[in-house]
Amino acid sequence: MTMTATRPAATTPGSAREIAARTVGATKIYGSGDTEVTALDSVDVEFAAGEFTAIMGPSGSGKSTLMHSLAGLDRLTEGQVLIGDTDLSTLNERELTLLRRTSIGFVFQAFNLIPTLTAEENITLPLDLGNAKRDEAWIDAVVTAVGLQERLGHKPNELSGGQQQRVAVARALASRPAVVFADEPTGNLDSTTGAEILSFMRRAVNEYDQTTVMVTHDPIAASYADRVLFLADGRIVSELIDPDTDTILAHLRAATNS
Repeated sequence: MTMTATRPAATTPGSAREIAARTVGATKIYGSGDTEVTALDSVDVEFAAGEFTAIMGPSGSGKSTLMHSLAGLDRLTEGQVLIGDTDLSTLNERELTLLRRTSIGFVFQAFNLIPTLTAEENITLPLDLGNAKRDEAWIDAVVTAVGLQERLGHKPNELSGGQQQRVAVARALASRPAVVFADEPTGNLDSTTGAEILSFMRRAVNEYDQTTVMVTHDPIAASYADRVLFLADGRIVSELIDPDTDTILAHLRAATNS
């Protein structure tokens, strides 16, 4: 979908910031022989703490594979993914599940809420599954920020699409994760609601120093980020720092015509 709102001013990424997530020689190969496909080809990339990064590229460029690998949802064929100092390749499935609950937030295009749970129960689900102690003040702050105070007792089918995605964003932030990954988070929303969700994600970076990585096809959505990475054929081919919609569109046109 296309959005019409412009983002608030981004903070300038600091070169001295700690690295919240990174890949080293990240390679992902699907299939073998004649059906072999290299989705990621030795990708080295860093994501600084407190930075909002958008990932763009044509279909099949590897952007979703990169995000899923970073989030521990997919295992690399070769290379490393690190969240902070933790190498995901050294973790067994139980340890990886625990890390995803405590250190990684994920916002899906399709919301992925549990239909039998209320909004509040969906928000706190990762904490409840891990028997983690709740920071009630933080959860209240997140709920207030996304405007869900009056909807906490409602189940997903009693909420609009925008409200459901607000629940999903709040759920991703509830555990104060090291990184939030968002996969086309506004793809199922109208332009106004999408802009509201992106504005809140931008605020989470500015006000809460929340590291955020978002896959998107939409130049206006990408303009909310501090930087945009462009992938093609499983490799990072370029990036823009502090982008706006016009520079992103010009970059995409140039890549298409090259």
